[in-house]
Amino acid sequence: MLSYDKNNSLKGSIVNVASAEDYIELLKPRVMSLAIFTAIIGLLLAPGYIHPMLAIFSIIAIGAGAGAAGAINMWYDHDIDSVMDRTKLRPLPSGRVLPQEALSLGVILTFFSVLFLAIASNYIAAFFLLLSILFYVFVYTIWLKRKTPQNIVIGGAAGALPPVIGWFAVSTDFSIFPIILFSIIFLWTPPHFWALSLYRSGDYEKASVPMLPVIKGKKFTRLNILLYSFSLVFITPSLWYLNLLGVFYGISSLVLSLIFVYYAYKVYLNEESSAPRLFKYSILYLFLVFLLMPIDQLIEMVF
Repeated sequence: MLSYDKNNSLKGSIVNVASAEDYIELLKPRVMSLAIFTAIIGLLLAPGYIHPMLAIFSIIAIGAGAGAAGAINMWYDHDIDSVMDRTKLRPLPSGRVLPQEALSLGVILTFFSVLFLAIASNYIAAFFLLLSILFYVFVYTIWLKRKTPQNIVIGGAAGALPPVIGWFAVSTDFSIFPIILFSIIFLWTPPHFWALSLYRSGDYEKASVPMLPVIKGKKFTRLNILLYSFSLVFITPSLWYLNLLGVFYGISSLVLSLIFVYYAYKVYLNEESSAPRLFKYSILYLFLVFLLMPIDQLIEMVF
């Protein structure tokens, strides 16, 4: 199979034929799984009723939309992915998949995921799905990522929308609940990615991606991680303060948030092993916080 360089010029080298796993990797399955999980939680928390089959179809559409954004992101970023150690073995920089294939996959999935969600649920949910894809592609990937160290802060809005989409797939009633779900992920995103960028700063510097530690330095980044982590102590348990969820969620989420701050403080003190630990804990944190929400509702119903 003939391969292409990043300028799409034909080269005579032989590369491996793409496998099904390569096309799945284009969809960024880890990011997609997070979008699916938080969308399911938003769907479960929303007032009202949706038929189980329509709920399943809606979640599939949301997952496909997240995958579409990932595929287009990989198409646009395949040049810098080839420079970074963390990403150079991805399907595009390694030559296993052509850039045109990734772009086509992303565009096709975008169209059908939005259409499918509009049919399975409603136009409001479909609108927010389309908004999240367009925001991730045009605002984060194309505009912000290579231009400003605030790329993650602003771009994080796209990743914070799935629970809102799940909510509106069930209910078109607007309330503060989905706003808080959005805010939790929005405020979680910067310390999560900045922790990664602290111990991968060399990668971003080689690729000329203006992540915060590259532009402002590691000390400034560590301070910002700590400040954003403190914000989670207030926003995450606020569903309890506002009587939207019960004491089980409130106490548990507060403890999880304080542990988050503890790891962030370790990073602030410049302990070398703390940034990877914070990054790993941040993933567990978001999973547990959102899992606690429907469990709390179930407890409230039983007791």
